[in-house]
Formats: sequence, C-alpha cells, structure tokens
Amino acid sequence: MVDKPWMNDRYARHRSLPDFGEMGQKALVESTVICIGAGGLGSPALLYLAAAGVGRILIIDDDIVDETNLQRQVIHSNAEIGESKVDSAARRIQKLNPLVECETHQTRFTTENALELLKDVDVLIDGTDNLPTRYLIDDACAIANIPWVHASLFRYEGQITVFNYQDGPRYRDLHPDSPPPGTVLNCEEAGVIGALPGILGSIQAMEAIKILSGIGEPLSGRLMLIDSRTMETRHLTYERSPTRQEVIELNRHNDYAESRCATDGGLPMNAMTATELHEQMQQENPPFVLDVRRAEEEDICSIPGTDLRVRHTDILMHIEEIPSDRVVVVYCRSGIRSMTAIHALAASGRDPAHMYNLTGGIHAWSAEIDPTMPRY
Repeated sequence: MVDKPWMNDRYARHRSLPDFGEMGQKALVESTVICIGAGGLGSPALLYLAAAGVGRILIIDDDIVDETNLQRQVIHSNAEIGESKVDSAARRIQKLNPLVECETHQTRFTTENALELLKDVDVLIDGTDNLPTRYLIDDACAIANIPWVHASLFRYEGQITVFNYQDGPRYRDLHPDSPPPGTVLNCEEAGVIGALPGILGSIQAMEAIKILSGIGEPLSGRLMLIDSRTMETRHLTYERSPTRQEVIELNRHNDYAESRCATDGGLPMNAMTATELHEQMQQENPPFVLDVRRAEEEDICSIPGTDLRVRHTDILMHIEEIPSDRVVVVYCRSGIRSMTAIHALAASGRDPAHMYNLTGGIHAWSAEIDPTMPRY
C-alpha cells in the first residue's frame, strides 16, 4: 500500500467514519499544515495532526525546551531540556507516525520569512503567545489565502476560532487595533493551568482536520470561549468588518513589532543588562530598582535589593515614591511591561535619561547572576 498511504491500517478508524471515509483520509495525507509554535498549544495540535495522518507538517519555533515548559508542553520530555523545540517535536512526531514528513525551522515567524514559509501550505495552526505575531499571521495568511486556526489562553480560560476561511472574517475583524505593549500578559506572565492548552490545542487539530477533509462546520465567524473551572462554553459571533483595509503586502510594521514604542516622541529608551545592574548595585550610589510585576510574581522570586514593587498599570499612582534624582532601573519578567512603565513615567514629566529598562527582565537575572532563581 505504499502508493496509497491513506490506506495504512493506522487510519482504519478514520476510513470507517460516515462522511469521512477513504477520501477524507486521502485529503489529510495530501495536505500540508504549518504550526507556528511548538509549545502548549502546538504540542497537542501537532501530536493529533500527526496521528491523524497529515502528510506534511512544518514546525516553526526559535525556542529551546525549558523545565518550566513541561507542565503543559507535552510533546517534550525531561530528556529534551536544552534542546530546540522544533527538533524535539519533530522526533516525537516521527516516533508517533513515521509516514508524516516533518520540516523544522528554528526561527521566528517574521516579515522576512512569512510568505516563503506559507508556500504550498493548506492550514496554519497558531501556537503563539503574543499579539504582534498574530497580526503578522493574519496579514500573511490573507495574502497567501490560507485559513488559520487561532487559540489563546489566560489562566483558566481560553478561546478558539478560525480566521480567513473561504473569505470569512479575519483576526483584524475581531481585533482591529493592537493594544500597547505590556498591557496584555502572555501565559507565562499570567500563569495557565497545564491541561487547558491540551484542550484547546486538540480542538485546533480538529478544526484543521475539518477544513482539510471538508467535513463539519469550522469555527469561522464564531469565537468559542471555555472556562476550565466550570467547563462552561459560550459562542460569540463576529463578522467581516466593512471598514477593514485589505492587505497586499506585509507593511504594517507597527503591529508586527514585539517591542513597539522603543522610542516615544524621539526620546531614547535606555537599557541595562543584568550584569551591569548587579555591578552598579554594589557601588556607593546604587540605582533605584523598581519591580513592575504583579504581587503573585514577586512571591515567586525577586531581585535582591529591589526598592519598590508597583504593578505597571498603577505606576502613575505611585510616582511620588520613585526618586527623580537617582538612576531608576525598571524590571518585569521579560522586559516588555517595564518599557511601558518607563514610557508612562516619561510622559508624566520624568527625565527618561535617568531611567533604564532591564534587558530580558528577571529571567536575564536568573540566567546571568543567580541560576538558582526560579523561572516562571
């Protein structure tokens, strides 16, 4: 049966399904799916798409496996810590189904490579955790005329939908404007219950299978919401916006930049590394160290010698507690919310020349100064 891989015994339960049968399985085997991200959502999506027999799978991710991933990223194991996620995921897929062709790209999805990566792709799975990449995915899929399955998580809740299916609504119809950096937390900053991405990633795989095989009704124009604490689900409808501008090239760079507002009104954004901060904290006149994370994050770990912790959204209510005659170094988990706090302070009249963003946040401190500090 080499000339008909869809007739392999592993797909017998698919072929016996009404309205699916041999033709449905053949469609899967002859399809290509690209998954942006091999993390919490990508893990179950990739495993079920591979098990289902999707013929070619592209995996895009520039990250490596970290111990903190293993609570939810079930495609990886303890043995893969320190290995690239794309290699770890591809090896697991090959063990699960050697009939699947796996193509890996240890890189980010960018304006430079997006359209090239989408060549000959039938469906895209969104396994990302940041808004700028989603705007880029939406524009790239619109240009390439590819439907994509989106899911996102926040603590115990999640949502899922299908964009750009048969000229249906897109991400920009649901979210016309990108919020400022740092105002939306990703799952690592906010926390997420480990089984939730398993639920949503599996639904993403199911939506992709429906699109590829032509069965059922994909979640196009419908946003499915799930609360894992109660297992209640809701469906919200949305439509194509009549005022949405069509995209013909990837030129909306303000939406795609992960750390937009690196400057504000021409004012420079100073940066300081963890090593530089550690050295300066030993000097006679150390900088004022400001933590703009949430209280729950401070309970996990904090930089010794931190002078003040104020949530970045509340920074202006505590501006009098922040000295104006000292160098101020602001940090968060990864360096995005701290940038937002610095811009708020600068807009309120504080001299930006005296403020520094800790590059890489507290994760950089763990990597460069104290490897025993917990990562989250």
